[in-house]
Order: sequence, then C-alpha cells, then structure tokens
Amino acid sequence: MPHTSHRGQFMPESPIRKLVPLADKAKARGVKVYHLNIGQPDLKTPQVALDTLRNIDLKILEYSPSDGFKSLRSKLAGYYNKFNIEATEEDIIITTGGSEAVNFAFMSCLDSGDEIIVPEPAYANYTAFAIAAGVVVRPVVATIEDGFALPPIEKFEELITPKTKGILICNPNNPTGYLYTRAEMNKIRDLVKKYDLFLFSDEVYREFCYTGGPYISAFHLDGIDENVILVDSFSKRYSECGIRVGALVTKNKEVRKNVMKFCQARLSPPLIGQIIAEASIDTPAEYMLEMYNEYLERRKFLIDGLNRIPGVYSPIPMGAFYTVARLPVNDADQFCAWLLSDFEYEGSTVMLAPASGFYTIEGMGKNEVRIAYVLEKEDLKKALIVLEKALQAYPGKTI
Repeated sequence: MPHTSHRGQFMPESPIRKLVPLADKAKARGVKVYHLNIGQPDLKTPQVALDTLRNIDLKILEYSPSDGFKSLRSKLAGYYNKFNIEATEEDIIITTGGSEAVNFAFMSCLDSGDEIIVPEPAYANYTAFAIAAGVVVRPVVATIEDGFALPPIEKFEELITPKTKGILICNPNNPTGYLYTRAEMNKIRDLVKKYDLFLFSDEVYREFCYTGGPYISAFHLDGIDENVILVDSFSKRYSECGIRVGALVTKNKEVRKNVMKFCQARLSPPLIGQIIAEASIDTPAEYMLEMYNEYLERRKFLIDGLNRIPGVYSPIPMGAFYTVARLPVNDADQFCAWLLSDFEYEGSTVMLAPASGFYTIEGMGKNEVRIAYVLEKEDLKKALIVLEKALQAYPGKTI
C-alpha cells in the first residue's frame, strides 16, 4: 500500500469542523445543537443579491477571466475607496473566497522554508495554507489577560531571521475579535519597513468594528505600499459564504504577476458567485446598519452572559463576531467533544470550537474556546443556559 504525503499528515484538522461527525450523531439522536463553532451568519443575504441570483439569464455558464470580471474589480475598487483604501481595478484579483487569496499570496510571495510571523491565536487555515506552501509559521502569542492585544513588537523582532519574509495579521481578528489600534499598526509598519517584509493583512471583517476609533487598514500605513498584500472576502459582510468569492489586493506588480499564474492554473473564479458579489456591493446602507447593530447587541448579550457563568471569562471583542473565552475545564477539546457525545439539557447542546486549534504551539489554548455569535439573541440565551448546565455537570471541570 503506498504511503500518503507528509504534507497531508501534517495538515491540521479544522478546529471549527472536526467535531461535525459528533454533531451529526447528536442531531440523529434528536438533540438540538446550537452552532457557536463556525462563522456562518444567520442573517438573510441582501435582497439585491438574492434577486440577482433569481434573475440570472445565461445561456452558457462559461469561464470568467482568471483575475475576475473587470466590472466586479472596478466596482470593488470603488467600495475600497469609501474606506480610504486607494485601490484600482488593476490592484485587485478576484479569488475563490478569501481562503484562495491567502493560499495564492503565500505561493506567490514565499518559498519553501521561508518563515512568517503570526500573532496567535490565529485563524487555523493560515497554518494549513502555510504547510501546503512549505512555509514555517513562527507564532507570537497574544494572551487573554491582555484582551489578545498585539504582543510587544520586541517579541516579533526576536523571531526575525534571514528566512523571515513576512508578517500575517487579521484585523479585525478571527478568532479573538481584537481590533488593532493605530499605534499597534504603526509598530507593525515600522518592522515591515526595517526588514523589508511582506505584510499579509486579512481584513474581511472591516464592517464589524465596535470601537469609537477608526478602522486601520494596512493600506492606510505610510511607506509600505509595495509590501502589503490585502485579503478580502464577500462571505461575512453580505452573509453569503457559499458564493466563494474573495479578493487579493496589492500594488506590488511582481506579486500580481505571480498570483496571476496561479489564477490561470485554476482557470477562473466562480461565475455565478461573481455576478452575485457584484450586485452585493449595491446593498443598501440600511441593511449594513441593521446588520451592524444586530451584531453589536449580540456581542453585548453574549459577553455579559459568558462572564456571569462561574469560572468563565471572555474579554470584550472590539471587532468581527467572535470571542475566545476561558472555561473552567482541564481540556477544552475533550469538553467540546463531550458536549456533543454525552451531554444534553432539555434536548439541546452546544457546539464550540476548541481554541487549541488556533495555536501552533502545543498545549496553548487548552482551556479556551472560540465562540461565534452568529445566532439570534433568543438562541444565544438558550445556548448560554446549556453551557452553564454543562459546566456544572462536566467531570473534568476545574472549579
């Protein structure tokens, strides 16, 4: 029997999806599962997008250009301009979701053995794409005690070697909900300039910023235009994860030239998805405001509820729609599995994402979980009750 690849063996399982078989078995037993494990918004997709989908009248479902429709790229440039991001349609390459943008960025900018510095906890797929590209992730750990703020920049500099080629950030952050300040972004900029590094900046949650301060894009930073690779996606802001349309944005012509080779190799991004994405940019401001206010209310409700449960602590996330919470358990992976396999309260249980999967350092996040507040408040209320009852009953609790 032939051996499978080392690359495949080292690829991490998704902390978000690896417990799906247990959830499916729980549902088969008739248990209602409250999904707080995955960032799948429950809000209705904008009507303009749904109407466009219903009215597509194509006779041939053909390939699109490898870099995406020009009309979409032009319209997306106008969207960015509203956030003071000076991008043109030439700077934008349409990808199959934000995930492909990350993958193509790594493959186009980094060689096997190169290193990138990543604040952790971090979105687990970053590590997966790094492994696929032969890239080494060097983590800098942010702590729940500091609200997952950017670790001291000296910690970044200590990790820099001749193999260091970039820094990767997610702002607002998945999984922590942290929003980097202007001062923190300037420190990153200074390091990028000093060592001439790439700055990979995942900014798919820019609509979800809950502070009085401004959203700071990597493109707002002076003097590093050629270093910045911005990753974007339509999935979250328009509640349309299934269309699989994202974007890679950079002013670096050499990077775009490399990215285009990978785009041509995979032929084209999704045809139908791009048509829906282009229409979505015309989503009325009223929809965006209602969505924002809904998440703002959910955030307050969830964080207040979590911090009332004995032994549970969550800092207040300032962006996105996630938080990482510390639980009074000795092993969050085992607890999350137990919730699905061995526990129910009034016919219900909760599905959470163990935070260990958002760290590359063994043993980190052992008593932490990521929670996505993508359910309406009534469901969040029920989920919090189930979680509290579960913690009272769990044999591996620490209090």
